[in-house]
Amino acid sequence: MKKLVSAFSAVLFFSLIASAQKTDSAQNPPIIPVSQIHAGMHGVAYTVFQGVKPESMEVEVLGVLHNVNGPKGDVILVRLHGEKVEYTGVVAGMSGSPVYIDGKLAGALAFRIGEFSKEPIAGVTPIADMLEINALDRSPAEESAAVKPTVNTVAGKTGTPGGIYPLPGLAQDSTGNGFANYLKPIETPLVFNGFSEEAIQLFAGQLGSAGIVPVMGAGSVSNDKQPEPVEAGSAISAILVRGDMDIEATCTVTYVDPQRLLACGHPLLQFGSVDLPMNKAEVLATLPSPLNAFKIVNTTEPVGTFVQDRHTGIMGVFNRQPEMIPVTLSIHSSTGVKQFHYEVLNNPKLTPVALMVTVFNALHGVNEFGEEITYRLTGSIGVKGFPDVTMRNMFAPAENAQPAAMQAAISLGERFESIYDNPYSAAAVAGVRLDFDLVRERRWARLESARTSVTEARPGEEIMLETVLAPYRGERIVQQIPVKIPTSGSKGTLRILVSDGETLDHIGRSNPAFGRKLDLASTISLLNKEHSNNRVYVSLLEADPEARVADKVMPTLPISIMNVMDGMRGNQEMIVSGESNVDETATAPLDYVVSGAQLLTVTVK
Repeated sequence: MKKLVSAFSAVLFFSLIASAQKTDSAQNPPIIPVSQIHAGMHGVAYTVFQGVKPESMEVEVLGVLHNVNGPKGDVILVRLHGEKVEYTGVVAGMSGSPVYIDGKLAGALAFRIGEFSKEPIAGVTPIADMLEINALDRSPAEESAAVKPTVNTVAGKTGTPGGIYPLPGLAQDSTGNGFANYLKPIETPLVFNGFSEEAIQLFAGQLGSAGIVPVMGAGSVSNDKQPEPVEAGSAISAILVRGDMDIEATCTVTYVDPQRLLACGHPLLQFGSVDLPMNKAEVLATLPSPLNAFKIVNTTEPVGTFVQDRHTGIMGVFNRQPEMIPVTLSIHSSTGVKQFHYEVLNNPKLTPVALMVTVFNALHGVNEFGEEITYRLTGSIGVKGFPDVTMRNMFAPAENAQPAAMQAAISLGERFESIYDNPYSAAAVAGVRLDFDLVRERRWARLESARTSVTEARPGEEIMLETVLAPYRGERIVQQIPVKIPTSGSKGTLRILVSDGETLDHIGRSNPAFGRKLDLASTISLLNKEHSNNRVYVSLLEADPEARVADKVMPTLPISIMNVMDGMRGNQEMIVSGESNVDETATAPLDYVVSGAQLLTVTVK
């Protein structure tokens, strides 16, 4: 009996040892270098065709292509065999599928050949090139979190040629520039859930400039539990927007260890350091197509954060929470209040675009939306360590203007671009709050005329200025605005600018020197000083120099002072203009978006 127990214990012991070795091998598989790979070798690759369990495909090595993925960027050319893959071909979402040769990890499926290939021939990114990302992320010199992405955007890497539902006006292929490219990254589509086709079409230009070709209606995002562990060959999703609207991309896991994983075998957008939610995914179906086979995917529970988006793949870290930007958008109308809650990624390149398209999509998606709608916006952008960026404006359909909802979305995007576009400090955005009041009228008025009561005046004298506004399909509005001539002004011609707020802000932005980068505090101060667009402004302009240092203005400076300050231009953000705005008056807020400008002159005796 004792011998039987002893024998059973020994079997159990060795069984546990073998199981531990198998687990360790799965987490840290042996690697085969490119130098040992040659035509005629056979292996196996894994991907998910349906569900969550990876399925095997036979692999036949056709050869090694040298320097085709950049300098020293080798690609292993393979032919895939198996009933499913020979039916579907190489499909979008398959990128990252691990390839094993002689039981060793060779790399990730990452490239397809041509547009209408009759055979499932693919290119494999060597695993050694992907493991460089792991080493890079562990480097102490590496920048953290998505605040300084690389400037090179790989346009089209995330999109499908033509998309699952081709959208007019979108750039369909980045190779249509006078050359052909037969070796292309397998698409990792950026799927837009909860978006209207009109929203995608209107922002096609902004999305394209960020390297995004959208795909609509190919899955969904939820927090549903998925008990199956992430393994090599599993589907994995990176999320750019989540909540009441979702934007996500799904590819395949290549390599897993207890702390991190590598996937895709090519970049999403090659932004370098990123901070994106990493979620498990379930493949509902794999649909074949001669032009564009793809996987329909449901994204499920979060498992960590993607932290690197590099030339040879993306890397995620388990059990880490990404820092997303929470957005609360409330739409007030006669039928009540509708609220949208979602989060967007914190990335200088993509965040402004993501906010623009989500805000327009929310406004466009309510029943009250229409061409005659005017929006009153109040809101704020919270930036950690700095005052909030405040927003208070109106947006209405106007002559030869963009739709009002698009105006509102672009206004928000421009503020985010200004916040991110400074070379001194990274903006940590804490949240966005937006409140829109919908008015079922076109509340827009054009500045039709302006005149003064006199043509000559003395310093200190008050003159009367009359303006006439012509509202859309409404009675004209006449306003009397008292204007005081400056007591310290020079004799001669005084120019009076009567305008909307946008004209004044445009004059400041149009100065070539104003293109200099300011620090974040000065940028936020300038944004909060922008003029409202529902007032009439009267500005007195004198022919004396004006200096601006950061967000501070010093008008009517004497020539002697200007000569002293001229030496400061080399080491300070000083802007000098030949005309000073010595006084500015605004009317009370109107319930109209005011548009137009006129210039008057008065002779000061």
